[in-house]
Amino acid sequence: MHHTGGPGWRITMDTSGPMLLALYLKDHAGLDGAGMPPVAPAQPRVREADHHQLTQHVGGLPALRREWEAWWQHLIESHPEMSPAVEPPAFGAFGEAPALQRSLQAHFGAALTWARERRAEYERLERKREAVGATNVLREIVEERQLEVGTAARDFNLTIIELPLSEDRAWLVNADKVIMSQSLLEDREAFRSYLKPVVELLM
Repeated sequence: MHHTGGPGWRITMDTSGPMLLALYLKDHAGLDGAGMPPVAPAQPRVREADHHQLTQHVGGLPALRREWEAWWQHLIESHPEMSPAVEPPAFGAFGEAPALQRSLQAHFGAALTWARERRAEYERLERKREAVGATNVLREIVEERQLEVGTAARDFNLTIIELPLSEDRAWLVNADKVIMSQSLLEDREAFRSYLKPVVELLM
């Protein structure tokens, strides 16, 4: 987790274990374009499998898509908390989402292993960034905006949720939350092009 801040503002960058699990299940079930806004597939690519037989008695893939999208939205809103609780083997918190519950029951082990591997990769990436000062660009963006608006600058908090996505971009998913490809920061100008308008909106 990385924090950057100053008087009246704070930006937090981190990944999300629950959202990594959800991302794996989305791609594994082939739910392309799911979510609002729809985020890109994971990188490295998750092998797709047929979930039709698994979910056919509880609404099939359309039900799985709806239930997954509701879960994803809840994860965004409750981040960084894990809510609802993902508790194997029954996944009781998903009783009202039977297609998603079956998907979790069948594929949780593989999803958890994948999510842990991605978390470890993210932690290595964070250490590398700290060593070279890569996140200083966040402070630069804010300070530039402060110069533009002067005393009219508003206080704000911004949460950036980084995920291993195949498309280098960011998605504004809440008034103060952004989902971002964790490789976007490697392209400083592209990173600025996505984050500068968000900071302008908040300040």
